[in-house]
Amino acid sequence: IGVAAGLLVLMLAVIPFLGGEFMPALEEGNLWVRATMPVDISFEQADHLATEIRSIFRQYPEITHVVSQLGRPDDGTDPTSFFNAEFLVNLKAKKEWRPDIATKHQLIEEIEERLAQIPGVTFNFSQVIQDNVQEAMSGVKSENSIKLFGRDLKVLEQKAVEIEAVMKQVQGVKDLGVFRLLGQPNLVIRVDRDACARYGLLVGDVNAVVQAAIGGQAVTQVFEGERRFDLVVRFLSEYRRDEETIGNIQVNTPNGARIPLKQLANISTQTGAFIIYRENNERYIPIKFSVRGRDLESTVQEAQARLAKQVQLPERYRMEWHGEFDQLQDEKKRLAQIVPLSLLIVLFLVYIAVKSFRDAMLVLATVPFALIGGVVSLVLTGTEFSISAAVGFISLFGVAIQGGLILIVRIQDLIEEGHDLKGAILASAEARMRPVLMTTLAAAIGLLPAAVATGIGAQAQQPLARVVVGGMLTSAALILLVLPVLYQLVHRADVQKRIQEEA
Repeated sequence: IGVAAGLLVLMLAVIPFLGGEFMPALEEGNLWVRATMPVDISFEQADHLATEIRSIFRQYPEITHVVSQLGRPDDGTDPTSFFNAEFLVNLKAKKEWRPDIATKHQLIEEIEERLAQIPGVTFNFSQVIQDNVQEAMSGVKSENSIKLFGRDLKVLEQKAVEIEAVMKQVQGVKDLGVFRLLGQPNLVIRVDRDACARYGLLVGDVNAVVQAAIGGQAVTQVFEGERRFDLVVRFLSEYRRDEETIGNIQVNTPNGARIPLKQLANISTQTGAFIIYRENNERYIPIKFSVRGRDLESTVQEAQARLAKQVQLPERYRMEWHGEFDQLQDEKKRLAQIVPLSLLIVLFLVYIAVKSFRDAMLVLATVPFALIGGVVSLVLTGTEFSISAAVGFISLFGVAIQGGLILIVRIQDLIEEGHDLKGAILASAEARMRPVLMTTLAAAIGLLPAAVATGIGAQAQQPLARVVVGGMLTSAALILLVLPVLYQLVHRADVQKRIQEEA
């Protein structure tokens, strides 16, 4: 009992250091790299940069080939522009990698250092399937994101830059970047109503001239069989290319005079919104980031603590965390409700079987026995807690409770047959050793290959398998060694009372 209690205390001490993630990263044997260039880049420059990035990838012997796409796909399902380039980088088997590159993270870090020399371009590293799942969870093209909600675009971008600066201080944060809202040059023409009134013009008259000269105006239609097309005319580009030439556009007055547009309006070039993100009719700006070399949960918790101290948001502005961390927190809340309810239902069913509340609680005492092995297994293998591991714990609890129930019911049967307490416990432990060991070892041995597998896709099942294997081993030992002792301690008073009554 002392050893079991010590193991239980040790387990409780290491649980806070386990770290957490929503789902383990699935090894797909590739990289999906997204390059985000300045929004005002030309197509020719973007194409040149994409070619340069492909040539950088081809310099690494771990890479077999690279496929890239610039801008939006042909099916139109991913609206973006040619400032966004995506690269599918297929990798060789790990046995063909250089000896000094042991993990995928090391390869990514080496590539990142080389790509960081390209100014003005931010990169995001993921995998093909993983990228689609992450984008669906975070709402942006990234593993995780912070969505800053507010009304003023300038304030949003200013605060987003502050958040980005704080996030850079957090160890483990990678692929950090702000999805800029501003940066689109806008030509602003503000009509001077007083000037228009002096020449007998209406604001609508000036707007009509600007629309026809710059935007174009349909003057007739062209027929091609049954198809009709508007024929639009406007000024040649040399007469509308900048503020000066636009200011020289002539506007006819009612008395026949021709007045330059610059005398009727203030013309200027200003920086406006390139894109406006909205969710539930609210404006927001996303800050993207990934986590590598550290568990997701502790990284985000540190980031939240730093942001709470260093970034002050105006009234009616708020931050929301989206992506894997958000999903992890939601699942933890669900588990916090489902697991206690499940244990209560199990307690009720066990009570029906053993007809004693004390014995039912003894059966449930096998849950910590199994928990010890599962947690130790995660710690020894360096595996983080995830939903996959949580499913493993739930499965483990069921098998452990079954083993405890088998032993307790047998003890009760022997006592009813007239055996003394000690004799019934020893006989039950001996008789139920084989079924308990067969049940637990069959599950442990069956999942052992999944626990140690290293192939593509093995990461998804490793946490579940490792939890079950470790938990089965400790639960079998503790059920057969500790549970009988606990039963004797709990029922010792009943035996003494029965002896006194018989005397």
